[in-house]
Amino acid sequence: MVRDFSLFTSPGMQRMPNGDPHAAVACVHDAPPIFYSPNNTRDGRGTWVITRAKDQRRVLQDTATFSSHRSIFASALGENWPMIPLELDPPAHGVFRSLLNPLFSPKRVMVLEPVIRERAITLIDRILAARTSCDVMKDFAFPFAVSIFLGFLGLSDKDLDTFVGWGRDLLHGENVKRTAAALAIVGFIDELAAMRRKEPADDFMSFAVGAQVNGRLLTDEEVRGIGVLLFVAGLDTVATAIGFDLAHLARNLKDQQLLRSEPDRIGLASEELLRAYSTVQMIRVATKDIDFDGAPIRKGDYISCATMIANRDPEEFECPNTIDLAREDNRHTAFAHGPHRCLGSHLARWEIVIGLEEWLSRIPDFRIKEGTAPITFGGHVFGIENLILDWS
Repeated sequence: MVRDFSLFTSPGMQRMPNGDPHAAVACVHDAPPIFYSPNNTRDGRGTWVITRAKDQRRVLQDTATFSSHRSIFASALGENWPMIPLELDPPAHGVFRSLLNPLFSPKRVMVLEPVIRERAITLIDRILAARTSCDVMKDFAFPFAVSIFLGFLGLSDKDLDTFVGWGRDLLHGENVKRTAAALAIVGFIDELAAMRRKEPADDFMSFAVGAQVNGRLLTDEEVRGIGVLLFVAGLDTVATAIGFDLAHLARNLKDQQLLRSEPDRIGLASEELLRAYSTVQMIRVATKDIDFDGAPIRKGDYISCATMIANRDPEEFECPNTIDLAREDNRHTAFAHGPHRCLGSHLARWEIVIGLEEWLSRIPDFRIKEGTAPITFGGHVFGIENLILDWS
């Protein structure tokens, strides 16, 4: 039950031009439904790898047996506080989830639609006025997605490049850079919280320092755990999703033309692109010894529920490695599953759809610029960079 597989080091996962880490993970479906990987985390720890979508849902739903409390972020600092609510188990998880859910409700996100669209239009028009090609990650995807999230948190985007750099180093950097980024983010969140306690504003951090659970104000550590999670969540994943989507459309001109001629299809198509190019590995920790369909999982073992693996499961999706923009009944888990399903999924969906709508309506037919190659990589969060699109 031990296999030489890693989302960090297996073939196709290393940082390389024209790589396809999503296609590379498909090989695990030739393996047993669950196996042990001796090196499938950033710090070289082994994990049990769950390959079937139905089994991942089973793990992610069973919070009593598979805990989400890993202190992923705090561990980079040698500390043990949780990101909230991601790393809390029920019943504490439900208390904080109920506190935050209204901020990310579909109704609340709908109110942001004009702001999201205006930001996309401004960035694209700026690109069009100056050139006939661009590095889409640097010029559009990151400035668009990150500025929207910073606005949601009540933060200016004047330090956007610095924030994006912190996110890149934290999620994709080596240990020294990762620790430095973690320190910078914690310092920033703590400083912002202290400022909002003295000078409240109409923003998220003011809400957090004034919020109550169980009849009391949040502790400093709880405010930090919430602030860090939301800050980090907005720095990378949506921008990366847009990058993989545009790379697909640049390589598949029939799909690009379909969405240009029938823009009403973009919403459905974005769900298929989320499935095909999922980016996040979720880790759980066993709270007790358990036999999981023959796998002898022991208390303290790590269990990997990688979205990019579940969403290429042939038992779940017909022709899973075919990107079908008309695919319906798309039960993908790009935003996870169960109690910890992504809190910001409604906002993320709107950003992706609006970003694609405005890009396709304004930018002429585009391809990957001749002589360039996108660089992709695996890891805890998959990534893409150097995506140079040309419409000359």
